[in-house]
Amino acid sequence: MSEKRKICVVITARPSYSRVKTALQAIKDHPDLELQLVVAGSALLDRYGNAVNFIEKDGFTINEKVFMVLEGENKTAMAKTTGLGVMELANVFYNLEPDAVLTIADRFETIATSIAAAYQNIPLVHLQGGEVTGNIDEKVRHANTKLADIHFVTSEDAKNRVVKMGEDEAYVYNTGCPSIDIAAEVLKAPALDFDPIEKYGGVGGKLSSTEGYIVVMQHPVTTEYSEAKQDVLKTLKVVDDLGIPAYWFWPNVDSGADGTSNGIRSYRENNNPKNIHFFKNMEPFDFLKLLVNSKCLVGNSSVGIRECSFLGVPVVNIGTRQNRRLRGENIIDVLYEEDAIKAAIESQLEHPKNTKSTIYGNGNSGKKIANILATIELRFHKTITY
Repeated sequence: MSEKRKICVVITARPSYSRVKTALQAIKDHPDLELQLVVAGSALLDRYGNAVNFIEKDGFTINEKVFMVLEGENKTAMAKTTGLGVMELANVFYNLEPDAVLTIADRFETIATSIAAAYQNIPLVHLQGGEVTGNIDEKVRHANTKLADIHFVTSEDAKNRVVKMGEDEAYVYNTGCPSIDIAAEVLKAPALDFDPIEKYGGVGGKLSSTEGYIVVMQHPVTTEYSEAKQDVLKTLKVVDDLGIPAYWFWPNVDSGADGTSNGIRSYRENNNPKNIHFFKNMEPFDFLKLLVNSKCLVGNSSVGIRECSFLGVPVVNIGTRQNRRLRGENIIDVLYEEDAIKAAIESQLEHPKNTKSTIYGNGNSGKKIANILATIELRFHKTITY
């Protein structure tokens, strides 16, 4: 019997884990594959929710941990973190000798994984290429695509775009998004069977999970770095003024996150909103249960575009972070204007847009990805014609 193929997956942040969790499990369970798991970046840091704890709790063995995040949460720190990631991950791949490396989506530091693998002639697999958003994430995503050899996209729209970028269609697969697999499991037993505050702690108002509530997740936009604090303060004021119970999640470690975090802290200290409770992180399954039982998701997270479209959760999407991304009919888009945000939330509460969609998959992506990785020709080359 031939040796198992070694597939090295690099997780650099908390949202990346939910994006790839079912694929990790399918790779781990596949008889012809060996999972090599590397956890790096903010996924290792307590201030961003210590996603590594959830990964280990789910039974995954971590081969390497890579500490690479520089403090500052600004544009320079973002660039230096990426550079440090290239250096550290190059050593990790040299030592693990994987048959292929998988990088996830579009976070700024994911390009470090792509460079470290591609420069060492290790076949690179990219998950979630071909999507558009209009900010630095899109540039990183497309750069990952051009460095990658095998592409697992999440929609036909994305597949067509990757092929138009010059990638070999034989190596572009519309597998759907693995995060939809978790959403599909949640829909089988959607009842909220835990108390979010009791289980995850956090700070803020003492809310009851049985009440009607909203969920808020707002990240900085790297190309609008200087507005991060003012942007989040507008959303905070609207949610506070509405008085509806809100579970609010801390931002990702993007450039501008310091401004978003400072805005949250200053508003909390100066106004002590009783209707808002703040969390760092939550297990993917629990988070989606919290969402599916909510009245609405507010903010600018891609979970509103992907998982909420499948779950049929109404969304108020604020600002430009998700510009041009394929979306379902569950979303109201608004700018960072208090009156517009308030009107959109009230509209979703009174007349919710909760149409469900399968544009990002049907719930079987993880197994599709593992099966392809077990059988496809792993290659490190491009056919270039002039």
